[in-house]
Amino acid sequence: MPKIKLTKTAVDAATPKERDYELRDTTIPGFLVKVTPTGRKIFMVAYVAHNGQRRKPAIGRYGEITVEQARGIAQDWLAEVRRGVDPSAERATARQAPTVKELFDRFITDYSETRNKPSTVHSNRGYGKRYIIPVLGQLKVPDVTRADISNLMKKMSKKPTNANRVLAAVRKMFNMAEVWGMRPDGSNPCRHVPKFPERGKTRLITDGEMKKLFAYLARAEAEGLEHPFILLAIRLQFEFAARMSEILNLEWEWIDFDNHRVVWPDSKTGGMSKPMSAEAIRLFETAPRLEESAFVCPSVFDPNLPMSKHTYYQGWRRILQRAGLPHIGTHGIRHRSATDIANSGVPVKVGMALTAHKTVTMFMKYVHTEDDPVRAAAEAVAQRRLSVVGGKPAPAPAPIVVPPEQPTIAPPTQIELAPTGPDGKPLGFDDGAYTSRTRVGNYRPYRHRSGENRGVPPGTKRAEAKEATHG
Repeated sequence: MPKIKLTKTAVDAATPKERDYELRDTTIPGFLVKVTPTGRKIFMVAYVAHNGQRRKPAIGRYGEITVEQARGIAQDWLAEVRRGVDPSAERATARQAPTVKELFDRFITDYSETRNKPSTVHSNRGYGKRYIIPVLGQLKVPDVTRADISNLMKKMSKKPTNANRVLAAVRKMFNMAEVWGMRPDGSNPCRHVPKFPERGKTRLITDGEMKKLFAYLARAEAEGLEHPFILLAIRLQFEFAARMSEILNLEWEWIDFDNHRVVWPDSKTGGMSKPMSAEAIRLFETAPRLEESAFVCPSVFDPNLPMSKHTYYQGWRRILQRAGLPHIGTHGIRHRSATDIANSGVPVKVGMALTAHKTVTMFMKYVHTEDDPVRAAAEAVAQRRLSVVGGKPAPAPAPIVVPPEQPTIAPPTQIELAPTGPDGKPLGFDDGAYTSRTRVGNYRPYRHRSGENRGVPPGTKRAEAKEATHG
């Protein structure tokens, strides 16, 4: 193996032979050029790694880089070898590094599916398909930088809420990449990437709106204006400060009447248990119960299924409209209940148990500051300031107004059990006028009513005409 000082002249003079051969540099030990039978000339560097293995990685082809450039790279690599670094192994690792798409697939199968709720897994899959993979999918996991994450957020700037959810998913994904050895510890590229401000905020259902709402619920129960299962679900969500899914999926076997508790085996925050108040016990004892149905609030058409979110949401929206109230999402019920709990004077830890929140911070996000006590406090401060400025004795501070308790509504009439057909689906009650699967108790679908049996829903043209005729 000839040794010469590698220069441009020496490399140009090297001619191809039948086999590969090498010309080694006399000034930099290990620096060489390999000449192939096809005439290619490739700069390389030979060294022994710290683990005793011999390496000979390629630096580059002659013509793409000069002799002096190759010599400089060889010197840098040899210096790294002396520090215990193996440049060849690092390059091999970089070539074999997984892409973000591969990381995402592993994140779903190895992490999300085993630790998250099915709805969260579904959401994560959607985030990956629509946002993460199209932008970052082809990048190598170690190569993703904070600028790449910032660019992803910028592309989603018109959807700030979705962007924040995607950022949370990507942050967790790269945390797992560190656990799985795909990136060094503490190198998460999502670090310091800010979230977008979310302007949407659930407003508080006021005391006046509560009175109107519960007055209409009582009327709807008495006159059969709304399906009893929807009315029951609304009352139960208020009573337990519950999430919508916790009420819709509630099963009779989870209710412990002896110990006055309801035990959810699973929820958003895991298994939980809540005590039943006297009102909750009354709601369960007077609730309509379809035979062969495991659910407290079953589907209107199929008792083997829980009530769908769409049915409940549309029923809630319709009830607000007929009660003459502005729209608010069903999560507003949980916010109002959490606020009532906080204003009742119970300790924060007890309030967290009633709402099933894991942290004080999250619990306080659901507690709204009501106007009356704040206004009274502001007036007390103003009066004290005036007494100091005017030299007059300070009057007694204005009392802090405590919001009144939820209005008491007369309990609805006990509803008898509805019979079911051979297929297990409810038949409703047969009064000889018509047959309807959605009838329960004194509730009749409006489109099935006739004569005296025909109800008039509030807020409709027929209601206005009836009011004009009789009024």
